[in-house]
Amino acid sequence: MLKALSGGNFSRDFTASIVVFLVAMPLCMGIAIASGVPPEKGLITGIIGGLVVGLLAGSPLQVSGPAAGLAVIVFEIVREQGLSALGPILILAGAIQIVAGLLRVGGWFRAISPAVVHGMLAGIGVLIVVGQFHVLFDDKPLSSGLHNLIAMPGQIFGLSNGDAATAFAVGLVTIFSMLGWEKFRPASLKLVPGALVGVVTATIVAFALGLPVARVVVPESIVAAVALPEAGLMAQLMNPTIITTAIAIAFIASAETLLSAAAVDRMHDGVRTNYNRELSAQGVGNLLCGFAGALPMTGVIVRSSANVQAGAKTRLSAILHGVWILGFVALLPWLLREIPMAALAGILVITGVRLVSVAHVKHLFHLYGPLPAIVWAATLICVVATDLLTGVLVGIGLSLLELLPHATRLRLKVDEESRGEAHEVALRGTATFLNLPKLSAKLESLPAAGVVILNVERLGHIDHTCAEMLREWVDRRRVAGGPVELFGATGRMRQLVA
Repeated sequence: MLKALSGGNFSRDFTASIVVFLVAMPLCMGIAIASGVPPEKGLITGIIGGLVVGLLAGSPLQVSGPAAGLAVIVFEIVREQGLSALGPILILAGAIQIVAGLLRVGGWFRAISPAVVHGMLAGIGVLIVVGQFHVLFDDKPLSSGLHNLIAMPGQIFGLSNGDAATAFAVGLVTIFSMLGWEKFRPASLKLVPGALVGVVTATIVAFALGLPVARVVVPESIVAAVALPEAGLMAQLMNPTIITTAIAIAFIASAETLLSAAAVDRMHDGVRTNYNRELSAQGVGNLLCGFAGALPMTGVIVRSSANVQAGAKTRLSAILHGVWILGFVALLPWLLREIPMAALAGILVITGVRLVSVAHVKHLFHLYGPLPAIVWAATLICVVATDLLTGVLVGIGLSLLELLPHATRLRLKVDEESRGEAHEVALRGTATFLNLPKLSAKLESLPAAGVVILNVERLGHIDHTCAEMLREWVDRRRVAGGPVELFGATGRMRQLVA
């Protein structure tokens, strides 16, 4: 913290924190609504993510808060088990994350196939779009993604209903304002987020014209939004349904957080992520969210990338963004009540569309062939057609097929030898996601200075999960000015890290 207040860091962190706050406010409320809970629940999670997790995080520039990736599973929890079940589930999920961090298993979450993770996010994106499409008409989402999808034409044909048409127009104003700003904004205002512009524009239009649309409902005091666990908490924590759901929340939140942290590391050349510390910090945050009756949190790439791009240098930026959310909610709740629900739905529709990254599956197909693309598609389809956990498990199961041809020779030996200022790392055997934590730890432990010689002459096979990690490590080291030389690479291996 002293480092954050020294030198020229404070002014840059202060400015970045305001940018992150402006990005986070509409997303916190929108994700809460997509989760089927009041918007203030998302704001409480954003405050805890800033003030608590920002202070403890192992990834100093990552910003934590409610995530679109968990909106679908929270919606299902609230619909099937009731809002009161969310607190015990998050308390247990947070405890699982804390223990996982203390047991140093953070690196294992990085071993999940990128095809599974991006397939999961794409499936979530589809569910968010088809669910929030109905909120654009001031209607409520239906019980499943397929039902929402089937009912979409009916909403279009029902536009003769004046109030629904008005709400839809407000949503379109939000979407076009957001996209238009992102495309045409002047360079001097590049840090002003499109989501904020979209919400402000729609709110002004709805207020000025006195439009009869549904608006956000928030309590007079943020303290009133805190819902402590009900009596019988211990009995709930022993409920098998609660335990199963908590494990699913902990797994998905941890995977999304640590993959986001890895992406943030690629955006800057500062302090690298301590994955185990980050995992425990997220656990503390989710534990507190459980006791406050708020939404689950993860590290989120949208807010984190805005933080890095705005010039943040230390964790102070993430902490301050939590201060600004708390101050705004405490002092200006009346302003939040003017925001149309359709405006937040418009932002989430764009967020959902962007989660469906076709470019990523093209990248996987181009470099690694059809199997990762099949894993991605199967995960997406199962998430939409069944549920989030089933989709992830199907994806992981399919990714195991990559091991079958090498089932009898899955060992990887990693040897390091120093030659003056140069370091040679020799890989022998088969590199798969089973070896990824070991290989990643070895590569990250290499000195920042000096040439690294990566000897892959005796590497028999590398799967796409390990190859993606290796490619990203080579790119990151080269960007930081550390030369990496390949020895013995042929064919696809040379193409991957050339």
